[in-house]
Amino acid sequence: MQKIKSLMARQGLKSPQESMADLSPVENLRIPSKEELRELREQPIDPQAEQEIIDSIEEVYFSNDSFDMVQHELEKLPPELNLQELEEYRDKLKRQQAAVSKKVADLILEKQPAYVKELERVTALQTNLQLAAVICTNARRQLSVAKEGFTEASLGLLANQRRRQLLTGLLKSLRTIKTLQRTDVRLSEMLEEEDYPGAIQLCLECQKAASTFKHYSCISELNSKLQDTLEQIEEQLDVALSKTCKHFDVSHYTKVQLAYTLLGKTQTAMDQLHMHFTQAIHNTVFQVVLGYVELCAGNADTKFQKMQYKDLCTHITLDSYIPCLTDLCKALWEVMLSYHCTMQWHEEHDKQETTPTPEDAAAAESDELAVDRSYVKKKLEHGLTRIWQDVQLKVKAYILGTDMSNFKYDDFIVVLDVISRLMQVGEEFCGSKSEVLQESIKRQSVNYFKNYHRARLEELRMFLENETWELCPVKSNFNIAQLHEFKFMGQCRSPSVSPSRQAASSTSPSQEELSLFQQYQREGNPFEMHMEHKEEETEDVLASNGYESDELEKSVYQDYDSDSDVPEELKQDYVDEQTGDAPLKSVPRETVRTKKKSDYNLNKTNAPILTNTTLNVIRLVGKYMQMMNILKPIAFDVIHCVSQLFDYYLYAVYTFFGRNDMYESSGLGLISSRLRTTLNRIQESLIDMEAIGENAGVHGPAEDRKEKVPSPHLSQLVVLTNSGTLYGLAQRVVATESLVFLAEQFESLQSHLDTMMPAAKKPFLQQFYSQTVSTASELRKPIYWIVAAKAIDYEQMLLMMAGVKWDIREIMSQHNVYVDVLLKEFEQFNQRLGEVSRHVRIPLPVSNVLWEHCIRLANRTLVEGYANVKKCSNEGRALMQLDFQQFLMKLEKLTDLRPIPDKEFVETYIKAYYLTENDMEQFIKNHREYSMKQLANLVNVCLGSHINKKARQKLLAAIDDIDRPKR
Repeated sequence: MQKIKSLMARQGLKSPQESMADLSPVENLRIPSKEELRELREQPIDPQAEQEIIDSIEEVYFSNDSFDMVQHELEKLPPELNLQELEEYRDKLKRQQAAVSKKVADLILEKQPAYVKELERVTALQTNLQLAAVICTNARRQLSVAKEGFTEASLGLLANQRRRQLLTGLLKSLRTIKTLQRTDVRLSEMLEEEDYPGAIQLCLECQKAASTFKHYSCISELNSKLQDTLEQIEEQLDVALSKTCKHFDVSHYTKVQLAYTLLGKTQTAMDQLHMHFTQAIHNTVFQVVLGYVELCAGNADTKFQKMQYKDLCTHITLDSYIPCLTDLCKALWEVMLSYHCTMQWHEEHDKQETTPTPEDAAAAESDELAVDRSYVKKKLEHGLTRIWQDVQLKVKAYILGTDMSNFKYDDFIVVLDVISRLMQVGEEFCGSKSEVLQESIKRQSVNYFKNYHRARLEELRMFLENETWELCPVKSNFNIAQLHEFKFMGQCRSPSVSPSRQAASSTSPSQEELSLFQQYQREGNPFEMHMEHKEEETEDVLASNGYESDELEKSVYQDYDSDSDVPEELKQDYVDEQTGDAPLKSVPRETVRTKKKSDYNLNKTNAPILTNTTLNVIRLVGKYMQMMNILKPIAFDVIHCVSQLFDYYLYAVYTFFGRNDMYESSGLGLISSRLRTTLNRIQESLIDMEAIGENAGVHGPAEDRKEKVPSPHLSQLVVLTNSGTLYGLAQRVVATESLVFLAEQFESLQSHLDTMMPAAKKPFLQQFYSQTVSTASELRKPIYWIVAAKAIDYEQMLLMMAGVKWDIREIMSQHNVYVDVLLKEFEQFNQRLGEVSRHVRIPLPVSNVLWEHCIRLANRTLVEGYANVKKCSNEGRALMQLDFQQFLMKLEKLTDLRPIPDKEFVETYIKAYYLTENDMEQFIKNHREYSMKQLANLVNVCLGSHINKKARQKLLAAIDDIDRPKR
């Protein structure tokens, strides 16, 4: 132990006890005293026992340096102290302390060599550090010498050079800053030149340069100034963009789009463009309408500027309505054309930019461009409908702002034409059916057309009541297509195209397939066509003094007996008026030349027979069809009104010339059931009976009467009672044949009307043609029957026949005088027809009807005369047959009509005299065309010859049975 202490003393180290003295008081308690250590060393050492003692120490003694072992042991003492136990416990603690102390001493001795070795290394390190301090001192002294001799001289030159370089860079930066400050002037010049892409490019470069020199305090102000300039450029760019809405210029628009691309605001530009288009539409229509309103108002103090557009439209006068509408559509066309050109520009631009690029950066940029292009395309496509909707609403407000019911027809047609052209523009613009425009123009059209049609019906009544039924001289080649009102039919087959478009297509066939936007993209305007077209229209349908001036007609007059002037209908033997069939056997042409007795128009050209009123009705039909052609939604209403025009004309002709109470008594069936039904329908639906009857208030409310027209009255200038004029035959021919001509024109228009008619309403049109138009020719029978009934004195013939003795006993070879008198009447009738035909051409069907009526009445008069005979012998019957054969022979020389009407009617009655009782009974049952009187007389006359009284009673009973249902 002494050796350890001496070693530690030599090394200048403290002994373990001295080291322990530096520990805390608590730890100091744990170190055993010298006597204790001595006792411990003297005690026999048992490592295992020693370890067991150490292990028995409580864990708490090893836990923490701040552990207070005294406090711990005191707290463990029991409440009642036992000296012996305390001493035993103290001894135990001592043993534990001794074991720990011994263990520590052993460990110190064990680590002693390592400690000594480390102490030597520390000593060596101290020596080296002292040597390094000396070296450093010498180096500092030498560096101080070098600084004085080299650095202050040579490195001073380098510092000056570096400062020079910095100043050079600064000068360059200052020059750049000076240039940046002067860019305002150049930017203003570029904006004045409308070089927007260049101005933006320059401004962006200046901003980039300014960001490079942002560390200079003067640059911050310049940067804000450049930002203001860029915003100013954007404002001017927006103004430039708005200019393209009215007048599209490719180079101008290209500059604007390139400028927005440089700004990276392609999508924003498209949004702004649509806003400008909407604003352009509003401003354009407002300025156009405002200009006309202020022009018409003169010096009025009304503040039109502050009015809403809809209210402003109500101040348009009737005189300025069409010019304003035309200018309105022209202005809107310019806006839509600009939009169309804008779309075209983007489509072409997109095609040029779709070239593929392999580079990654370019590919990323192309993706961004593709997104922009897709947005622009969708925006433009969506904008089509939106722009057209705005246009429709503006035009709708204008259309509905004025009451058009008092417009002239031509003016209203111009309005319809302009709107139809606008709807065509809309269809080509965005494929729209223009429902808004259609509905608004339909409302105005229905309103206008009702008033117009009512006025035209009243006008037609006035025409009819003042009509003298004189022939209106027209050319032989007259056709309704020559009239102004039917020009549209020859110009276009499609009924859905406006007249102005038809004019365009007819003048330039090569442009038929071009759209309006293609035709007028460079110059012109589709709404300028109408007035030009109107000025070109000419019409030449009237013949001078009723005669044609062309050489062809003159040659016809000079050689009217030649076969070339014979109408096709005369080349037939006859035409059955009831069936319309030609004979089965054709007649040689030589005989045709001689058989012209019934043709009273050889000295007249075959010009149509019509009156001024007929021509007026045809023109009205043309006007109605023109309106219907432009505005198909009201097609049914118009066709219904067209049918009323025909109905009223037919009814007027019937009431003027065909109404007679003797129809029913004649038994000739002059009015067919179809014609009677048609006349009743017209009277119920169209004729206002209150105006002519005494039953006021019976025929319905005032609303229904508005749709009706009073029945017309024949002009007092027309005389139908003069036998010298065949009871107004000329007027009757003109009236009836003008109606037939009108019906023929309606027939020719049927296919055109059918294409315009809605599918659901086509049965009405078919019924109109089958029930009304086709009955026009049937009016010939009742109208001409009146002439035939009065032209020949049938009563005189009956009186003369009553004076003939028929119960003769010998066969006569000479006919009776009444036959010659009757034939004389027919010759006079033939002469009168010839006289009338010098003034009015009498067509073959008319002469046939007249002759048929006269012959039929004569034959029935003969039967009536024979039925008045009280006594008759077989010889008397033979005389009747002789008289009738003489009448037929002479009659056939006067007329070409074959077969002779009612020939069998007379012959059968005469031959019935010879029938037996059974045959007579069968005859009575089969021949109900004879009157009861005629049949009864036949039975009575035969009494005594071959019929007894019993048979007579039986036959009279059979006649009575036939007559009973009629009663």
